[in-house]
Amino acid sequence: MAQVLLVNPNRMRPPVAPIALDYLASALADSGFEADILDLCFADDWASEIERCLTANDVAVVAFSIRNTDDTSLATRDFFIPVFKRMLDCLKTHTGAPIVLGGSGFSIMPQSILGYCDIGLGIWGEGEHALPLLVERIAANQVYDDVPGLIYRSQDGFHRNPPAYVDLESIPAPRRTLVDNRRYFAGGGMGGIETKRGCPKRCVYCADPLGKGDRTRLRAPASVAGEIEALLDMGIDHLHLCDSEFNLPPDHAEAVCREIVRRGLGSRVRWYAYCSPAPFTVELADLFKQAGCAGINFGVDSADEGMLRSLGRDFTPADVERTAQICRDKGIVFMYDLLIGAPGETRASLRHTIDSMKRLSPHRVGANLGVRLWPGTALAESLGRQGRLDRNPGIHGTPDDKLFEPVFFISPELGEDPGGYLSDVIGGDRRFLFMAGAAAGQNYNYNDNTLLSDAIGKGHRGAFWDILRRIDEGDGQPL
Repeated sequence: MAQVLLVNPNRMRPPVAPIALDYLASALADSGFEADILDLCFADDWASEIERCLTANDVAVVAFSIRNTDDTSLATRDFFIPVFKRMLDCLKTHTGAPIVLGGSGFSIMPQSILGYCDIGLGIWGEGEHALPLLVERIAANQVYDDVPGLIYRSQDGFHRNPPAYVDLESIPAPRRTLVDNRRYFAGGGMGGIETKRGCPKRCVYCADPLGKGDRTRLRAPASVAGEIEALLDMGIDHLHLCDSEFNLPPDHAEAVCREIVRRGLGSRVRWYAYCSPAPFTVELADLFKQAGCAGINFGVDSADEGMLRSLGRDFTPADVERTAQICRDKGIVFMYDLLIGAPGETRASLRHTIDSMKRLSPHRVGANLGVRLWPGTALAESLGRQGRLDRNPGIHGTPDDKLFEPVFFISPELGEDPGGYLSDVIGGDRRFLFMAGAAAGQNYNYNDNTLLSDAIGKGHRGAFWDILRRIDEGDGQPL
């Protein structure tokens, strides 16, 4: 039986469980392959851990999963790929097995990452179908260059095969037994689960459709509830739904909630989700509450009509206001995430958005200044058509033609000190969270966040933004 070594290189703190590796392990087992994990998240010395693992195990294929390429923060711009390259170089010194790259971060710019890391194989998009097929071909010494979603080096550069998306409705609930989910829960405060993949929206800055597809594919509600039960049996009773927007489409979110309620899980689990401000109804809010919802992060981006159109959003400021009223009426803790500084942003539009947030009074507001430019997005292509990015006054970072390293855009109309202006408009309001450079309790960059890690170590559970809220509001009791 061919053994596949699944490698998690993500060392962010608080730690986030690599659910993709659990999903891959189930798919590999269903295809007759044995999977083991090399989880470098908790390793004191990752190089020694790599050596120890590969000395003790004979593996047929190494699958290296890149969840994040960087921390997506303008202030810190912590780029992870150079560290991952050193890890991959170390792997290559200890095994001659083929190394395959994959993961949601990898899938955004796969050829660039493969070239930089000097790796010849990758799978973009999901791997539940492609990876077992690739392993089967490698183990049988067969040609594999037709595997869906495979990227491989050829004489004229990298060749990328079209993906074959998994029929999520037909797959059983993943076993969730490979990853040490209990350890991640103890150190990270929550587990993770998907209910769907893909997004048909046209937000100009978002890379999700590039890696996950631009068509929504839904899991069967029974499969979702079964996975929740498996995690509850492990003692993991706080979850984050990792969908781009859980309430799209709303009938699927309703069906998932009803299945959770039908199985009597609503009183046993507390979950958080990303959601769109529309459609969000009173009836859906009621179902959320019955099913155990503890909080919602709405990606509103802006409260200015012009900026919402510029960003490609399909809801209105009235939808944002209606959603806030529903959550307040139903007692749902909620957060609004803003994306400040996109093309067309002015001091007037920024002030209007911040003033609206203060008036609507969500429990927390994420004030993200600077739009991360991802290759292949409508925003990156639009800015590229305007001329060389390194001459664009709104660019922050050092752009190349592939946008490999983190590059951000801030509208020049915000002035020479956009961060200072944003801080002045917010005026010290503690409900606002920042990606970096904030006062204690207001930094929600989840990369090496000591305050969060300490709080989780003391027993706090739930979404990171909600833990920060409870700490800041003086609620010393862990949730």
